[in-house]
Amino acid sequence: MSKSTQNETWIILGATSSMARAFARKAAARGATLLLCGRDLDDLRATASDCLARGAKTTEPCAFDARDVSSFGPIIERATREDGVINCAVFVGSMPTQDAIDAEPDLISGTVQDNYTGPATFLQMLAPELESRGSGTVVGVGSVAGDRGRIGNYVYGSAKAGFATYLSGLRNRLTRAGAHVVTVKPGFVDTAMTWDVEGMFLVAAPEKVATDIMNAVAKKKNVIYTPFFWRYIMLIIRHIPEFIFKKMSI
Repeated sequence: MSKSTQNETWIILGATSSMARAFARKAAARGATLLLCGRDLDDLRATASDCLARGAKTTEPCAFDARDVSSFGPIIERATREDGVINCAVFVGSMPTQDAIDAEPDLISGTVQDNYTGPATFLQMLAPELESRGSGTVVGVGSVAGDRGRIGNYVYGSAKAGFATYLSGLRNRLTRAGAHVVTVKPGFVDTAMTWDVEGMFLVAAPEKVATDIMNAVAKKKNVIYTPFFWRYIMLIIRHIPEFIFKKMSI
């Protein structure tokens, strides 16, 4: 991938995930400044060193916890010290099994914080900076699970659905200032979050997802499914009549 023609900074939330690491490597090849944010600082340091070797302008691991709002401000303040375009890619998420949530309903709060309210709060704090600069891209990684509540993961899916709706509104807001928001809906991806999940099919490599995301950023896409065929799979699922759907085990 060619170098970017402008100074750009990428804040990458949840940078210890496989998809985020693949995306960070692509941003590094563009010569971007990378703020790699997450809870495992040792893992982030390893990714930072790798990205620096791949062409990143600078890299920096940053402590971030979607359930701790006090960790948000220092990252945003650090980003604002950089000139040029500030971008943010959100890969944060957690996915307890529905059985686990059924046994411990208090897991819902953390699931919603990780997948929706935490990332949304961070972006809400970042938005004024993007507006003032009149540029920047937000990438919000959701899931096809948010397209319809399914018996196997409806709590996780509902959190992702909420995040997708938030991103739609944020896109409407930031577009007026010259910035942009890309909503990403991956299907099954080969990550630690899905390794123990039964019934997986058409599993994509993180590198494929990262390529699709970077292409969507370049083309200013609004919503993408990755791999692309999930758009059609979910189109079918969304249109199954409710009286049939509620009898299905998908």
